[in-house]
Amino acid sequence: MSYNKLAKEILELVGGKENVNSVSHCVTRLRFRLKDEGKADKTALEKHDGVVTVRQSAGQYQVVIGNHVPDVYKEVISEGGFESRNQVEEEDNEKKGLFSSFVDIISNIFIPVLPLLMATGIIKGFNSLFVALGWLENTSGTYQLLNAIGDGFFTFLPIFLGYTAMKKFGGTPFLGMAIAAALVHPSLADISSGETIRTLFGGTMFESDIQITFLGIPVILMSYTSSVVPIIFATYFGAKLEKFFTKVVPGVIKSFFVPFLTLLVIVPLTFLIIGPIATWLAQSIGQGVDSLYQAAPLLAGIVIGGFWQVFVIFGVHWGLIPIYYNNLAVSGSDMLIAMTFAASFAQTGAILGVWIKTRNKKLKTLSLPAFISAFFGVTEPGIYGITLPLKKPFIISCIASAVGGAIIALTGAALYSAGPLGVFKIPTFIHPEEGINGGFWGMMVSIAVAFVLAFVLTLLFGSVNRKEQKNPVAGEETKQEENREVRKNVQDEEVLSPVSGEIVSLTNVPDQVFASEAMGKGIGINPTEGRVTSPVTGVISTIFETKHAIGITSDKGTEILIHIGVDTVQLNGKHFAAHVKQGDKVNAGDLLVEFDIENIEKEGYSVVTPVIVTNSKDYEEIVMTQDQNVKKQDVLIVTKKVKAIAG
Repeated sequence: MSYNKLAKEILELVGGKENVNSVSHCVTRLRFRLKDEGKADKTALEKHDGVVTVRQSAGQYQVVIGNHVPDVYKEVISEGGFESRNQVEEEDNEKKGLFSSFVDIISNIFIPVLPLLMATGIIKGFNSLFVALGWLENTSGTYQLLNAIGDGFFTFLPIFLGYTAMKKFGGTPFLGMAIAAALVHPSLADISSGETIRTLFGGTMFESDIQITFLGIPVILMSYTSSVVPIIFATYFGAKLEKFFTKVVPGVIKSFFVPFLTLLVIVPLTFLIIGPIATWLAQSIGQGVDSLYQAAPLLAGIVIGGFWQVFVIFGVHWGLIPIYYNNLAVSGSDMLIAMTFAASFAQTGAILGVWIKTRNKKLKTLSLPAFISAFFGVTEPGIYGITLPLKKPFIISCIASAVGGAIIALTGAALYSAGPLGVFKIPTFIHPEEGINGGFWGMMVSIAVAFVLAFVLTLLFGSVNRKEQKNPVAGEETKQEENREVRKNVQDEEVLSPVSGEIVSLTNVPDQVFASEAMGKGIGINPTEGRVTSPVTGVISTIFETKHAIGITSDKGTEILIHIGVDTVQLNGKHFAAHVKQGDKVNAGDLLVEFDIENIEKEGYSVVTPVIVTNSKDYEEIVMTQDQNVKKQDVLIVTKKVKAIAG
């Protein structure tokens, strides 16, 4: 499929470009922030040939594509015209949790620079490897040039983060770069090594030598090269200042006077207050992580290594990325992300086990490219397409990752530079001065153990039985297999009316999905009172957060959907009150939901309520009531496993 066609279809299925506040991407997924996630068709997206799966996490609607996501992203940007329209997210109109906001900010700041961090990390890692193997001297011109290529980007990382952070905070990106450039100006190193004129905070962890003052105010000079936290704080306040000056500066001089005033205020403010506080915060975080690691390295390795893939699934791993870069900047090494390194190799081993063990041709075809992708560190296709749908291989890979993380923690392996994923990350474990040390060999043992353990356990216990191996990506064959099993167990049943009201033929329900019987056979009711009771004895299988729709599975196998009104999902639960929750056991006649008919209609929505047998294919015959009006608990629908013989 062409990327342009895929982009068009994805935009359509997320509710159209008008429903998109913003879109970004990471290694394998498009990350949408939608105005209304209820307008997105998750089921259709997950069944699409070009989509691996869909995840909703941290306020993002994540469409997992695979390794070619950058190409799809470009087409989505072009097709949606997002470059030419305001993409500032409507934060004020959206209720987001603190952690969701944090993850969203971090991912948007770091995702654009990740490819360059990976590329330069490869160069820096291999440069260290060449020295360790004796192929290069660290005084040679070749080494120095390669080191400049590999280390230059990380040294001036604040300038690049100044661009992405300022863009995220709604300011002018080049203004963010100018702020960062001032922080990493080479002349500051000479000033910092100059004569000390006084000392502040003596005898505390904040003790600082003062070499210069600004308008008589002491300036605490810090090293901001390779730093992460200070520039993020500086651009946040810089964006606020720019917006303020934009409002008050006359239009005729705005183009140059706004950046002039912003820089004149925010740069000194950063050197005087923001920078030192942010640096101390960064140092505290680094020391805190190191202290936790030193206190219980084995536990840290097991937890961080074992749960890393779960973090990736929910997108919360972005919360740890700034700590990783901060550790590299503060101490020159990082143990936190180092403990996760074995995870991709554990996933690789599990996928290889599935590939060898399965007899399903489609699953075997999917496993090989997923194996290659995971070997190079991109595990999402393997997670979402292979191991997670099969469950046991994914659990096995997490166990193997925990073992690998524990080995890394116990042997003291650490990362010494930012770098790529998978096998190419190995050289970044080489100490820049000591070369290949014990920690490096501990890392090598950990990835070998994780790979072999996941592979062997998947072969022994990761059962890929017939039900599991039927196309886990699309889910269609698995669903058909499950339906055949259900068909054997369903029984004839009388489905009672959940509401009192006037009967409406399903074809006359003002919703094409229901009217076309795409969801199953059923009937509509125009209710006369706002109380929904259970039509059967069974279990609440689904109740939407908006409380407008309830799914029930009866003890006799009938699956029923009661959808109160048409398009009432847009009310976001307003005028609805639920009396049950998912998983509750209910008897026929129990109260499920109350709703306000008058106010719902005042809002402009129809209250016609479809009652659908969603597993209609499991029955030979489904008979609807012939009455024009029904009362609660009247017989509404009769399901028959075996079709009645006429005469």
